[in-house]
Amino acid sequence: MQYGDFYYPMPVNEPVLNYAPGSAEKKRLKDALKELKATKIDVPMYIGADEIRTGKTVDMHPPHERKHLLGKFHTGDASHVKKAIAAALKAKDKWANLSWENRANIFLKAADLLATKYRPYINASTMLGQSKNAFQAEIDAACELIDFLRFNVHFLSEIYRQQPISGAGMYNRLEYRPLEGFVFALTPFNFTAIGGNLPTSAAMCGNVVIWKCANTQVYSAQMFMRILKEAGLPDGVINLVFIDGPTIGEVVFNHPDFAGIHFTGSTGVFNKMWETIGKNMGMYKSYPRIVGETGGKDFVIAHKSANVDAVVTALARGAFEYQGQKCSAASRVYIPSNMAAEVKKKLVEQVKTMKMGTVEDFTNFVNAVIDEKSFDKLEGYIKNARKRDSGAKIWVGGKCDKTEGYFIEPTIIEATDPHYVTMCEELFGPILTVYIYDENKFEEALKLVDSTSPYALTGAILAQDRYAVELATNKLRNSAGNFYINDKPTGAVVGQQPFGGARASGTNDKAGSALNLYRWLSARTIKETFTPPTDYRYPFMLEK
Repeated sequence: MQYGDFYYPMPVNEPVLNYAPGSAEKKRLKDALKELKATKIDVPMYIGADEIRTGKTVDMHPPHERKHLLGKFHTGDASHVKKAIAAALKAKDKWANLSWENRANIFLKAADLLATKYRPYINASTMLGQSKNAFQAEIDAACELIDFLRFNVHFLSEIYRQQPISGAGMYNRLEYRPLEGFVFALTPFNFTAIGGNLPTSAAMCGNVVIWKCANTQVYSAQMFMRILKEAGLPDGVINLVFIDGPTIGEVVFNHPDFAGIHFTGSTGVFNKMWETIGKNMGMYKSYPRIVGETGGKDFVIAHKSANVDAVVTALARGAFEYQGQKCSAASRVYIPSNMAAEVKKKLVEQVKTMKMGTVEDFTNFVNAVIDEKSFDKLEGYIKNARKRDSGAKIWVGGKCDKTEGYFIEPTIIEATDPHYVTMCEELFGPILTVYIYDENKFEEALKLVDSTSPYALTGAILAQDRYAVELATNKLRNSAGNFYINDKPTGAVVGQQPFGGARASGTNDKAGSALNLYRWLSARTIKETFTPPTDYRYPFMLEK
């Protein structure tokens, strides 16, 4: 019997460690990197209580050190998807009926394990598997994932406390049930925190989950799965499988108990899944929840009043941190003619100081792109920009080398046409395209920003003129789900800047806020009347 109202107050964001020379955290991280590199791991699929090893394995290599073997993971087929769904549905009733405080405390314990015992390991696995430098790993795999777990517990606690009013002689209440069925979490390579949040946010609400991470994120995903199990997550609540997309989709989207998808990835894949779900509506027990954050062609626009150094730093960090492989990375920039020459000079100077190499050398700002497919695509854009008749010219960078790892220099392209291909298409790499506009045609430039791309994820305005700031804020209202003033368009913090975009960038369900959690809940209204009426007649029917 539960007698208390268990409430979880607003947490504080996890402090970001700085890994300064001589610091304890730097030593622990370097030790963890050495330990993980010296160990070849054998990663199973986690289905129910079982660790499944099929013998059909894929090798894992650091993108920046192709010859080194981190280990291998076992891949499955349609039979394993069916087994995972069965394990999830078997666990569903017991998990959904577990008291809120016992459910919540599993994820809070996982957050504490991430913040302490496993912090160097989740960071090191992200650095090695996804080629992130120490700082990028810290803000992602440690801090953001910890924040997702702690803040989601708080947000869900607040949702559970939201109750309707009651009139005289009755009592009304809402109960927030999990969805009827299972949730499919499909996660990308670029953020360990996204890989952890998409399955856990749904599971926290009482749902059971099938989790498929990108093959290029398995190394850190398995680390987080082990942490969840150590934190006490029951068998079958989250099932981690490594199965190709078409195979898992064929089974999941044709199952009557499919209740929702939590997705981050490409717009094309999301659109195809939505189409498939729509065609299959007749077979589902309920309308599936479709939640997705997809592509972006994120912009920065500078006004003629902007501070040049602020513009330069926003672009240097916004475009090239984590090799531009953030959903929010600055990819196109509109610079006014009055400051173009100075911005070019200073930005090129900054980019030339950026060291590129392995993650184990902490002086490197830039590491490798994720895989050969990405490398080849990005190199193709750079080669096309070099052509005489391309209408573009390269300010800095452009060298590509995959001999040892998938290294692409931070590259800045100037386009004379605001609709040049790299101003329009999502690249997902360390390529920034510049368009210089007439400083006196700011409003026309805003129209270009709004109309050039189908995406609407992140964007930024840099200006000291407050009229310009307000104009941009209003004109670009639908151009970005996360809009930044005098800052880079990256770096959303859980609880501070709920993240997500609209248009072709997704459903804008705002990860890192209560808005996202509502999508994994189904409310039931319960009314109890204390003294029920015993006569059907109403007073208005009486004449005397």
